Amino acid sequence: MKIARDLNEVEFDRKSAVTVGTFDGVHLGHRQIINEVNKVKEDKELRSVVITFDPHPQIVLRNKAKDIKLLNTTEEKLDHFRELDIDLVYIINFTKEFSQTHAVDFYKNYLINGVGLSDLVLGYDHMFGKNREGNFETLKELSNEYDFEVHKIDEFAPGGEHVSSTDIRHALETGDIPKASRLLGERYSITGTVVHGHKKGRELGYPTANIELDSHFKLIPRLGIYAVQAELEGKRYFGMMSIGYNPTVTDEKQLRIEVHIFDFDENVYGKKIKINLLEYLREEKKFDSLDELIKEMNSDKEKTLSIIEKLKNN
Repeated sequence: MKIARDLNEVEFDRKSAVTVGTFDGVHLGHRQIINEVNKVKEDKELRSVVITFDPHPQIVLRNKAKDIKLLNTTEEKLDHFRELDIDLVYIINFTKEFSQTHAVDFYKNYLINGVGLSDLVLGYDHMFGKNREGNFETLKELSNEYDFEVHKIDEFAPGGEHVSSTDIRHALETGDIPKASRLLGERYSITGTVVHGHKKGRELGYPTANIELDSHFKLIPRLGIYAVQAELEGKRYFGMMSIGYNPTVTDEKQLRIEVHIFDFDENVYGKKIKINLLEYLREEKKFDSLDELIKEMNSDKEKTLSIIEKLKNN
């Protein structure tokens, strides 16, 4: 898969099946669009192209950019496109200046005369250009003038369940991990680097890896305790994760993400780690004593082991 961040890096090819979007989460709805791109690619012997944006448009356009929470980092998104067998990903640098580009100018300059265009595949709710002025009527006129085909993908709602990045964010923020997993088509994950923490977990019999996230725009799910699967140096392990402020052991108001990996005792400081969420176990609590906390952690472990057993049997 080729990745281009400037139009000069893109080889013009009229025989291209193209889609455009932010694709936050690369969820099941997005995958319907990308699957159609690949189908058109195979049927017509074309090149498959995804055009996306970095940073996410909302980071640039919203007043409180720090409040933006995304399901994917750009690197995670690229990993998905690679898995979905896309030939070219063109990442447009989204700026306030770019946001003023009119719809027709965008499609003429970047797709028709830029990347090259035979077929354009878009979701049913796609709007584009300055103030989202462009729609499928605009595209119909352009396609007649410049001889390309537009494929409009209907809403994907498996079992009547709406699929959108907003729905997935809400599910994660409320601890509904099964729903988030269903709509994503996979486990929601967070990635980061293992850093030094206060080492209180080791004293309690539950040593943890403290995680510093790769992006501060990455959505952190509901505070509390989770059953998780960790990926570290190409290997997978089960464990438990705490997202919160550790009120029983410290008064610091610093949000911490800590993972206890079962049957694991290696030095992993400075190493990359990926955490896949399996299930939300409970809210974070402040206990009256460390003994009560340890008792609850033992219970969390039993619940997690039960969840793992069910997964292995399915």
